Amino acid sequence: MAIIERERHSANGDEAGGDLRPPVAATGAAAIRIRGLEKTFGGNRVLRGIDLDVPAGQFVAVIGKSGCGKSTLLRILLGLDEPTGGHVTFKTAGEEAAWPNARIVFQEPRLLPWATVADNVAVGLGEGAPPLEAKRKVGAVLSEVQLTEKAGEWPARLSGGQRQRVALARALVSRPGILALDEPLGALDALTRISMQQLLARVWKELGFTALLVTHDVSEAVHLADRVVVLDQGRIALDLAIPHPHPRRHGNPALAELEGKLLAAILGEEKVGA
Repeated sequence: MAIIERERHSANGDEAGGDLRPPVAATGAAAIRIRGLEKTFGGNRVLRGIDLDVPAGQFVAVIGKSGCGKSTLLRILLGLDEPTGGHVTFKTAGEEAAWPNARIVFQEPRLLPWATVADNVAVGLGEGAPPLEAKRKVGAVLSEVQLTEKAGEWPARLSGGQRQRVALARALVSRPGILALDEPLGALDALTRISMQQLLARVWKELGFTALLVTHDVSEAVHLADRVVVLDQGRIALDLAIPHPHPRRHGNPALAELEGKLLAAILGEEKVGA
């Protein structure tokens, strides 16, 4: 995967001051370091020198207007696209250069219609997993997303929220160090979306992975993330900490104030948070 090749490149010292130790396979949450990240499509400079550090186990949301570079940043971090310039490196919580186990959940569940819920989740383990171990891991993760009773069902018989929980379980079954979420709740109705937000917050806290959420929903970002990063024309316009414990209540005035600061940054208002 490209994500591993970039880590090997950086770990061999190609980045100034790079770590000369060979990277290890990360078994827990991975930290992310981005320096000078650039991405150009033709004449369109989508990312313009992004610098960002994400500690292992942190939940970061990335928001901004359409076309600001949110999904491009996520795709580069997951190895689904190559940067034009700059460096992306990963480390374990112990500061060793790492090959992270990274997974992504998209807006569409992308389930196999001919496979049961359990078999769809097992896809996340890859080929060659011992059957008994795979069954145990699938059962455990279905319990975490509250779908144990749906293990033998077909995707067509599930609600939209249930299908998205299957997609989440498929991403979580291999216990990723990094979980990327690209507008995963965008197609859900309001009440289902809130329920899924609560589920995401719970499994992140329980499993301890590093989470990167791309969303257009400022309220969603504030209710889920430790930090919210606003992208504007390929640059970071604001990096805002959300210093409130989970679970977070919708309608909390303190969170509403933070939402206002973020909206001001997205809309380009001169006095952010004024």
